[in-house]
Amino acid sequence: MGMRSATKSRLDKLPWWLLASIVFAVFFLWLIAENGDYRQIFMILFKGVGITLFVTFISFSIASVLGLIVAIGRGSKHRTIREISSFYTEILRGVPMLVLLFYIAFVGAPQLVALYNWVMSPLIEWDIIDRMRVRDLSMIWRAIIALSIGYSAFIAEIFRAGIESVDDGQIEAGRALGISRWHTFRFITGPQAFKNILPPLGNDFIALIKDSALVSVLGVQDITQLGKIYSASTFQFFETYNVVAYLYLVMTVSLSLVVRGLERRLKRAFENEA
Repeated sequence: MGMRSATKSRLDKLPWWLLASIVFAVFFLWLIAENGDYRQIFMILFKGVGITLFVTFISFSIASVLGLIVAIGRGSKHRTIREISSFYTEILRGVPMLVLLFYIAFVGAPQLVALYNWVMSPLIEWDIIDRMRVRDLSMIWRAIIALSIGYSAFIAEIFRAGIESVDDGQIEAGRALGISRWHTFRFITGPQAFKNILPPLGNDFIALIKDSALVSVLGVQDITQLGKIYSASTFQFFETYNVVAYLYLVMTVSLSLVVRGLERRLKRAFENEA
């Protein structure tokens, strides 16, 4: 009876949307296994999953570092640093991601290459390194740079809100004890802020997976680009984009569940410490 009761309790807590998602995923997997067209499309598009995840993880990592720097800058005592950080976030948050992608890829990249060649010009003259050309900077890295810069502005606001959510009294207590600003952030502000920023940070990560589909406009061979090429050559638009949507849904829903699991574990850890 105890085991049945525990099983029933778990089933009662299982969200209906998750159960429906599992049923849909299993059904679509069966369709892929049984239908030759779907199976072929899946095998072709699955090659783009690695590129999609690579672009997402690298972009998010860079954006998180930039976002943290900008967030700390917005809390600086120096007005110049605060204003520069605020300008950075407000301007970038107002530019559509697709426009930023085009701008970085076709305007920023040539300027970046020119800057590199100018800085490295003495070494180039001495034949220590070769001159970089615009085509040497691949489209995938142009896309990564654009997504990193664009999302860093949103992540900076998440970090800033998380840091400001910590009670000022705790920060003042740390300073009264002679703890440096860095150690105050590392041991007092940071851990508490992380608990608050994890949910929106996870949401931004999932949003970045979906926005990574924009890199297809640059010809990067991700899931969306492979789907566009295959559907254009076979006219199987319905089947192809069903598989495209399915692959993105599997990634986003799975990672969403991982983030929720981390939230619950972190919440229990803080409750145990309290």
